[in-house]
Amino acid sequence: MGAGADLEPGTLLLAYRNGIFPMPLQRDDIMAWWSPDPRGVLPLDGLHVSHSLRKSLRQFEIRVDTAFRDVLDACADPARPGRWINDAIRHAYTRMHDLGWAHSVEAWSLDGELVGGLYGIAIGGLFAGESMFHREADASKAALVGLVEVLDDGHDRLLDVQWSTPHLASLGAVEIERTVYLAHLERVLASPLPERFA
Repeated sequence: MGAGADLEPGTLLLAYRNGIFPMPLQRDDIMAWWSPDPRGVLPLDGLHVSHSLRKSLRQFEIRVDTAFRDVLDACADPARPGRWINDAIRHAYTRMHDLGWAHSVEAWSLDGELVGGLYGIAIGGLFAGESMFHREADASKAALVGLVEVLDDGHDRLLDVQWSTPHLASLGAVEIERTVYLAHLERVLASPLPERFA
């Protein structure tokens, strides 16, 4: 872990291309930079979609990049436990979205309400997931299924989830050594962006 530096687009892109991401320390709002070992990733062919989740997917419409700011605001909700997204992060990733680097995948109810979603950074074949939220059961999982469908296009891809939590592990996330992660990262950066993010 390191601390300091700015959140300018060039700094963020350099960090992600080297397996590093920012997350402030909650106790004092100092910007910290992380490269975990082991690293959490979700293999696209390892996504676990349970029978109940498969049924739930029918309740949602998945969209890409139609409500990025709303997704970011929902992920940054101060009422959420463990919230880490501060104003600096919100500003930086909104700017990254405006520049075409940050993307959202959203779950909408069939009556047109945003009920879940996720956002992250896409560089070549890398999608670095940052945060997700839900307002209805399975909505964030539906967004993740939608993300995997966007990424699963035959090119070399890496879906980075930073750390594997029990929730992500139940969906198929695994931990790999940082050296393995960095070697895979170097390969996928040469891949084209998924068409939905281009």
